[in-house]
Amino acid sequence: MKTKLLIIFLLIAPLSVFSQNLDPIEQKLLEQIEKNYEETVKLLEETVNINSGTFNLEGVRAVAKVYEREFAKIGFQTEWVTLPDSLRRAGHFVATRKGSQGKKLFFIGHLDTVFEKDMPFHPFTMVDENTAKGQGVNDMKGGNAMIFASLKALHELGLLEDRTITVYFTGDEENAGKPSWVSRLDFVERAKQHDVALGCETAQGFNIATVARRGASGWTLKTTGRQVHSSGVFKENAGYGAIYEAARILNEFRVQLSEEQYLTFNPGQFIGGSDISYNSETGKGEALGKTNIVAIEALVTGDLRFLGEPQKEAAREKMRGIVGQNLNRTTAEITFEDGIPSMPPTEGNMALVDILNQVSMDMGYGEVKAGDPGSRGAGDISYVAEFLDCIDGIGASGSGAHSPAETINMKQYPDLIKRSTLFVYRLLK
Repeated sequence: MKTKLLIIFLLIAPLSVFSQNLDPIEQKLLEQIEKNYEETVKLLEETVNINSGTFNLEGVRAVAKVYEREFAKIGFQTEWVTLPDSLRRAGHFVATRKGSQGKKLFFIGHLDTVFEKDMPFHPFTMVDENTAKGQGVNDMKGGNAMIFASLKALHELGLLEDRTITVYFTGDEENAGKPSWVSRLDFVERAKQHDVALGCETAQGFNIATVARRGASGWTLKTTGRQVHSSGVFKENAGYGAIYEAARILNEFRVQLSEEQYLTFNPGQFIGGSDISYNSETGKGEALGKTNIVAIEALVTGDLRFLGEPQKEAAREKMRGIVGQNLNRTTAEITFEDGIPSMPPTEGNMALVDILNQVSMDMGYGEVKAGDPGSRGAGDISYVAEFLDCIDGIGASGSGAHSPAETINMKQYPDLIKRSTLFVYRLLK
């Protein structure tokens, strides 16, 4: 009932005053979005009400089935990209149209959420006329529905004829598995065949677009010490032990690197003692030790976030140097594991913001600016950022992503869809 009231409120609200800067086709597109809006909200509700946690493979595929049904209605060819069984991931949904005119556009979304099947379920629920809540409602089922709503309106006005469009909804954005390059191989190869990538991840604000995202990689630090009675710690023959050496290294990371813009490094797990064990698959570790024994081994796992490969490599080199300056009677080694690359703020990306900004100004929605590159973590679009111009964060707005309190701003939602649709139309021209 609340959803119905929202739709009625939208439909009886006065139409926005169209600027003279919008051509007749653009005005028709806005009218089409409003005409279809009730169906858009139903699509959003249907997909939110399917649990599609990354490891709920059946649920991820069920959301894909919904979009397979809908994209077939508007003339797209659809397919399911399978992944090796070793990754234990559902796969990816792809919808395509091929043509010879205009820019070739690559839309990026994801089917999965962080809410797994064994977690408490939170369905799509209208809180009030301006807010709805539900699992993945803004990250990023709201963005997926936006992509479809825009392309449906363009299709209904015949504006997708002879155009190349690929919609790629990954099934494991929240946890791509290892190695991630395997799960993203098809994704990257298809993206290379396009001119522009449009990421509809959660908007940071109505008037902010993402032109850069930091990359994410992992590191593992292992230290050793000499196991002796604790009464001798610090002395020449006993040394400092594995835990003191690990603590020294972590503190030097903080002292020497923490002030660098866009660079962060977080030790997420610290295990130390006389005997330790660690399972890299589950992230579980155990330690055996006594207070009167100098620790013989320690292990720390963490992440490293960066903007651009040069910053990543420079940080790794400095970290290696710190690791090599061992305390007495200790050893240490650090290994690095690549994860998601970064999306640097290129001139091509900024040019896309300029186009979106002009659309927004022409619609009377105000200026759109590029967001702070350090404000967003890694995302699927980062895998393709070196190959084509990219813009992200043009999806639904809301709050509380990845939490039971996740919401979508339903007041802004129709306007975001309208602006996105005109943005796509101008790119296709």
